[in-house]
Amino acid sequence: MKRHIAQIRGDVASCTKASKEDILKCKKAIDDNAAKKKNKKKAAMEIREEVNIVGDESESDEIENVAVGSKKRPYVLGPMDRYTNINPDSSDTSGFKKTRQPNINDVIWKEKSHKVSQYLARWVYEAGIPFHAIDNDSFKRFVEAVGLFGPGYQPPSQYQLREPLLKEEVERNKTFLKKQEEEWALTGCSIMTDTWTDRKRRNIINLCVNCQQGTCFLSSKEDSEASHTGVYIFDYVDKFIEDIGAQNVVQVVTDNASNNMAAADLLKIKRPNIFWTSCGTHTINLMLEGIGKQSKFKATIDNAKAFTIFVYAHHNTLAMMRKYTKKRDIVRPGVTQFATSFLTLQSLMEKK
Repeated sequence: MKRHIAQIRGDVASCTKASKEDILKCKKAIDDNAAKKKNKKKAAMEIREEVNIVGDESESDEIENVAVGSKKRPYVLGPMDRYTNINPDSSDTSGFKKTRQPNINDVIWKEKSHKVSQYLARWVYEAGIPFHAIDNDSFKRFVEAVGLFGPGYQPPSQYQLREPLLKEEVERNKTFLKKQEEEWALTGCSIMTDTWTDRKRRNIINLCVNCQQGTCFLSSKEDSEASHTGVYIFDYVDKFIEDIGAQNVVQVVTDNASNNMAAADLLKIKRPNIFWTSCGTHTINLMLEGIGKQSKFKATIDNAKAFTIFVYAHHNTLAMMRKYTKKRDIVRPGVTQFATSFLTLQSLMEKK
């Protein structure tokens, strides 16, 4: 349908009644979808290339591995490309080519892949794994590593997950943090802190560090008994500035709460070369809140709220709305309450 409206020849006839706006919108949707598929395929290949279970690439392709605790004879692992290659049409990664029978191989490939997916699905359902966990890059690397290992892989025990493997992962993350610390000294970093309240009404302060290498979690503190004044927040942040090195810190990023602004004044006195920057998201949220309070906008927002409440409160009106919007909702939830109001107004305009 999109290619028909976009007047892209080849598959369907062009729509002669489509407006210029509809043509551009459909072309953009097609291009965005193609770019998304291309980027997804590229990301999948990059993840596969990151996996290496041999250690040294110069070692032989044939490695004898004995499963931990197993008394069976060693498994001889040969080239597994025909089993691990996601795309049967792509070239063999081991350097040799094989004759391909499109029809038979495709059917066999799909059947085997479907059966593997069934085993995975059963484990996900029985263990209560969230469905979105399947998109985790670490899980994709694990699947690739199992494919490279071959048949007979023995998963780690609960003890191995709790003790040695966990400690190894901690050390790996420490090594990664050392690379970030080197980047802090080279290009500087930003300290980001935020205060929030959990379900048990405990006040928690998080502190992260951001640089060109990415963002890493540094500290979390729960202190519900203390009053989070400007002095308290300043002392907490200043301690980590000392640990990181004042010469490596470019700015401190927080929201615009009054206690944070008081801490900013104290930092300006002690460390005038370090900026205290307001969070962009929080600033935009305050701007939207201020705009929404103006009389000429407040009436429109209130009417939109009343309309959406009426539609969603009655089964008949809700069914009618979804019929004419092709089962799309008119309420657009945003990160904050005030962003939701303006996103909903935009949604109402698009679906009027």
